[in-house]
Amino acid sequence: MTSSSAFPTPSASLALSPLVPYGWDDAWADEFAPYDSEGLVAGRVIRVDRGQCDVATADGVIRADTAFVTPHDPLRVVCTGDWVAVEPAGNPRYVRAYLPRRTAFVRSTSSKRSEGQILAANVDHAVVAVSLAVELDLGRVERFLALAWESGAQPVVVLTKADLVPEAATLAHLVQDVETSAPGVPVLAVSSSTGAGLDVLEAVLAGGTAVLLGQSGAGKSTLANALLGEDVMDVRATRDMDGKGRHTTTTRNLLVLPGGGVLIDTPGLRGVGLWDAGSGVGQVFAEIEEFATDCRFQDCAHVAEPGCAVLAAVESGELPERRLESYRKLLRENQRIVAKTDARVRAEIRRDWKRKGAEGRAAMEVKRGRC
Repeated sequence: MTSSSAFPTPSASLALSPLVPYGWDDAWADEFAPYDSEGLVAGRVIRVDRGQCDVATADGVIRADTAFVTPHDPLRVVCTGDWVAVEPAGNPRYVRAYLPRRTAFVRSTSSKRSEGQILAANVDHAVVAVSLAVELDLGRVERFLALAWESGAQPVVVLTKADLVPEAATLAHLVQDVETSAPGVPVLAVSSSTGAGLDVLEAVLAGGTAVLLGQSGAGKSTLANALLGEDVMDVRATRDMDGKGRHTTTTRNLLVLPGGGVLIDTPGLRGVGLWDAGSGVGQVFAEIEEFATDCRFQDCAHVAEPGCAVLAAVESGELPERRLESYRKLLRENQRIVAKTDARVRAEIRRDWKRKGAEGRAAMEVKRGRC
């Protein structure tokens, strides 16, 4: 797990900069140097809406237009968390460029064009909020984690509304269930109403940038308010019938935490589609990929192949069958997304289909006694 001491810190010359609380450091200063020589102003995007953005600069928050850096590629638009170069004056003022991103959290959109959508940039921690007011959906947790790992950020799962689970043994069991589905990921149970677990979460997030993710009703805005120490984000009650909430956050907002670090709150995500997240899926299901190294065949699909170590692990009880099914589902989904944008992958899938079809026909011929 990444500690706050691992984050870059500003040198003495930058220590007093008003941008330091937003994450400014020597590395960002070096990246910005060419723009500084042009007289442009450095700042961090704290909100984007309708082609304009709010930017925190050394002289305060300004409003800027993103028209000059809005290409056709939706992954290259200005987003919350970007460090940008802004014109020193003008009405309107324009963002002229954004600095190379250290990390980027991307999901696929519902568009038939299978485009990716960038949700936040330059994030150190991806906090996946999961409500304990409803039954745990471990498959959804795994989906969020795959995107989080792929972004380059360190995932953290926060089980919110822990006060609704009064029995310590039951809460410990729920935490353990999520830990089993999240290898290498800290899992924290917190209560925004009682403050339980918030000190641990604050320590994890201090010194870096965190993005807060989860479904509507997961308690993200309430958690953000608890971390901020004041009611900044609008909060609405969840529905009694199913524990689901309504969208209260409608834009992605970057907020400075009083204990250090910054937090990007996001709207509730109904759809969380993978976007070229193959390595992220591999990290979420690290134990399956470890078992797979002992399979007889290198291209084993872990379905019915002889000598499959993954299926053997399921049979022995070492690997829950639910985990394998979730792994297969996310791999198939990710492969479909990649295939829509990569001709080579499409060709490989077609060859695989033809090979399996030929093997199936040959097997039927043998069964019918024709060979």
